[in-house]
Amino acid sequence: MKNEIEYFSMFTGVGGFELGFERAGDTQPSSSEWKRRKGRPGAVAKQGSLLHDRSKPSLSNRKFKCVGFSEIDKFAGQVLAHRFPDVRNYGDATKIDPRELPDFDLLCGGFPCQAFSIAGKRRGFEDSRGTLFREIARIVKAKRPETVLLENVQGLLSHEGGKTFAVIIRTLGQLGYDVQWMVLNSKLFGVPQNRKRVFIVASLGEKGRPEVLPLGQVNEATAELSGEQANTVKANEGPKSYVIEYQQLPKRGKGAQGRRIHKVEGVSQTITSKGGGLGGTTGLYLDKARIRKLTPKECERLQGFPNDWTRFGVDADGQPVAMSDTQRYKQVGNAVTVNVIEAIARKLAQVRPGR
Repeated sequence: MKNEIEYFSMFTGVGGFELGFERAGDTQPSSSEWKRRKGRPGAVAKQGSLLHDRSKPSLSNRKFKCVGFSEIDKFAGQVLAHRFPDVRNYGDATKIDPRELPDFDLLCGGFPCQAFSIAGKRRGFEDSRGTLFREIARIVKAKRPETVLLENVQGLLSHEGGKTFAVIIRTLGQLGYDVQWMVLNSKLFGVPQNRKRVFIVASLGEKGRPEVLPLGQVNEATAELSGEQANTVKANEGPKSYVIEYQQLPKRGKGAQGRRIHKVEGVSQTITSKGGGLGGTTGLYLDKARIRKLTPKECERLQGFPNDWTRFGVDADGQPVAMSDTQRYKQVGNAVTVNVIEAIARKLAQVRPGR
């Protein structure tokens, strides 16, 4: 079995995928490191954790190696340069020439979701033009990685009545990939944050579809999976396979979370790019008779990052720079939860190449 999974990261942010992959390959962290990773910002996670049980040996010691990433945001790029100095940032995804990229086994990314130009015309790749997802599809088509791992907001499932998501699934199918997807909540992965995101795992059809999803916690008494079941579709299946079912959630007024006051005990609201407080949508918290918003460090912890992960960066001249709180809130709010990526990566690491 190949000991290393090489991957290319798109719309990288501040390295949530990278850190999750790194931890998945770290089978024996020190006790002090494990305690640090489980640090809590004053909110206590009472839900069951779906993280790998580190008291038991890992089923695979395969590691992940980043061969490059693509991030256009100046400040996020500076954090990446500080945290991953040996990895090349290819910059603007729309300007990447796939011929200049090294080969890789996996492509990952938390892509922005824009309205598709002609979504619903059932033309797959052509329907995706003018969107950043098309840049993912363009590179996947050229490089043919064995696996594609994507993340997006839960609302992607219901966008345009499900047509947008259907275009994504259809496009991957036309490129020869079998697709699995599932909504995962960060609060079930060892961090006290209520954050639902849809994860898509696409596997090259000729290699066979690995069972990465569903990813959940089994109730031994009933043998049922807690949470939502995974959905699957094989490459090039008929249009009926693309019917997307979703629950339309009630709309809330703009900034509604920012006018609420929450307790620090329990599970936090979803971290956003605005961090929290009256100007944001994360809310205010009552902490020992004091009302305050979350600090950047607390937001980092709620996303599974180490303390001060986004505090410093490195500029184009190689000089250290300090990030403003505004930028730190934005970077962490736009990131993926590291713990969730680690759990998915551990499943991916157990898949035999070429299946």
